[in-house]
Amino acid sequence: MNEVIRLGVHGAGGRMGRRIVAIGHQTSGMQVAVALDSPHSSLLGRDAGELAGIGTIGVPLSSAADMFEHIDVLIDFSVPEACVKMAAICGERSIPLLVATTGLTPEQRESVLSASQTTPLIVASNTSTAVNLAMKLVRDAARALKSLPDGVDVEIVERHHRFKEDAPSGTALRFGEIVAEEMGQTDHVHGRIGQTGKRKQTEIGYHALRTGDNVGEHSIVFGMMGETLEVYVRGHTRDSYAFGAINAAQFLVQQGPGLYSMNDVLGF
Repeated sequence: MNEVIRLGVHGAGGRMGRRIVAIGHQTSGMQVAVALDSPHSSLLGRDAGELAGIGTIGVPLSSAADMFEHIDVLIDFSVPEACVKMAAICGERSIPLLVATTGLTPEQRESVLSASQTTPLIVASNTSTAVNLAMKLVRDAARALKSLPDGVDVEIVERHHRFKEDAPSGTALRFGEIVAEEMGQTDHVHGRIGQTGKRKQTEIGYHALRTGDNVGEHSIVFGMMGETLEVYVRGHTRDSYAFGAINAAQFLVQQGPGLYSMNDVLGF
């Protein structure tokens, strides 16, 4: 391993990719070595630093697979189809990989996970430190409340910017998975309309709002008879995700092949 971590960013032309480039460039002991994007991107050839608003860093936006020989770790904030291809390359070349792309189908997720057989891998629904701590708190709450005699109603509300293409967010779905793992709900209901009838205890409800430039808010509501517990977390800027992703990349380069999580990164 080089003394300086050579970072590759896939999806470097996107909103999150640009923040990864900016913060990676500013991180001590790290160098943004490769910036990748779609071969159809109109931004190819542009300097990744200029796109990120930090000035020229001498790293052009590229789609060339041969650039992988110049990196020690890859962060993927892209789209599902492209992410699957990147995971295959990283698996073949034993390049540590953080996948922060959401919207993967079960089949795509399984394909990505196979890279962990030959390289360190994290597939994160969210890289924010606060969000991952909120996930721990939600698990603790679900575990503590699951045996209440009158039952608990769990609803998850998330807000994101108007440009987000998947709904509910991967983070909201992960919150739901955590609750279901502890409390046993089997029905995941996405919004409600019409005469839905009495709410079932087996439900977790999801509600997705898309507004302006909102970078992400999640509210997990535990509704009980006579009181309510709500775990709420909000991102102020995309930097919360970028700092977490850089932290995860620094963790991955020190690991052997296998599947890791943000809990491992944060020591939860």
